[in-house]
Amino acid sequence: MANKKGKGKGPGSNVIALNKKARFEYHIDEVFEAGLVLAGWEVKSLRAGKAQLTDTYILVKDGEAWLLGSHIMPLNTASTHEVADPTRTRKLLLHRKEIARIFSRTQDKGHTCVPLKLYWKGNRVKCELALVTGKKLHDKRATEKDRDWQRQKGRVMREQNRG
Repeated sequence: MANKKGKGKGPGSNVIALNKKARFEYHIDEVFEAGLVLAGWEVKSLRAGKAQLTDTYILVKDGEAWLLGSHIMPLNTASTHEVADPTRTRKLLLHRKEIARIFSRTQDKGHTCVPLKLYWKGNRVKCELALVTGKKLHDKRATEKDRDWQRQKGRVMREQNRG
């Protein structure tokens, strides 16, 4: 079965990195799309798929949004004259109203903003970020139970289709 563009992380997909942990740990309230300010070596590394979003979060400071904790591994061949910092703070490009909304919501207790994925949109790198609230332990158990049920249901359907 062919992989549609934009679905998953396979070949032909426009997804660079996913934050799977975020969907398990948090309830997603609102989703935004932001551009990223990157250096040349970072773009080359992203084309090679050398990015990680685990333990990454968004900080709003002085009316600007910043991506903290993301890890873009530099390529050996990419930057010889520049010192590459894989975990540097990267600026997010959002509208003023979106930044204000994120800032006001993250001031509430239990709310935060995390990136969900990095992906290509044309020749630009975009970051999908979300305003989230933390899940309780029983919510995480329910999520895991639903995931197991979906997996088991898929197995049963495959067995019936074969026979």
